[in-house]
Amino acid sequence: MHRFFVFMIAGWSGFFVMAFELLSGRVLAPNFGSSIYVWGGVITIFMLALSIGYLLGGRLSTRNPTLRKLAAILLLAAVATLPLVIAGDLALDWTFSLVSDPRYGSLMSAALLFFVPTVISGMVSPYAVRLLVHKTQLSGHYAGLLYFVSTFGSAAGTILTAFYLVLYLEVNQIIWTLLTVSLLLSVIALSWRTKDAS
Repeated sequence: MHRFFVFMIAGWSGFFVMAFELLSGRVLAPNFGSSIYVWGGVITIFMLALSIGYLLGGRLSTRNPTLRKLAAILLLAAVATLPLVIAGDLALDWTFSLVSDPRYGSLMSAALLFFVPTVISGMVSPYAVRLLVHKTQLSGHYAGLLYFVSTFGSAAGTILTAFYLVLYLEVNQIIWTLLTVSLLLSVIALSWRTKDAS
């Protein structure tokens, strides 16, 4: 079950990041449009945030890694997304009043709204690898398996969000749904670990 939760969290994190990235274009569109400039800014911010998250997650994994801490990272990523749904429109209007150029305005807005949650989400995969690997000869096997699960989750998040969720739900409703799933998965993983410890 320990490994099951590690894979579940990694897969869901991949789903969450890609759904979040797709929705970011819809979030920015009312102020900055949906041109290649906007998507260039969004992709740049997500790639930079993920790279920093990978680095931080790898470093954090060297300090007594546990399933509870992995679940806490997932929960923290969800909490860091709350400002987007609570005050995203205000932040976008404020940014647009400062920088109306769609290139730099969208880049600034994407950094303001999406950078921190994506950094935290990026910490999940390297941290999860450390939880799975107990023998060095199996490190490549588990790393490959985990990145398969994570990337599969990303593909699922992309296709489900782009083809289905946006047809039936508003952007904020989708984000609240993503946050709820992250919260439930985190709480279940934390509770399971507590039972193991007792």
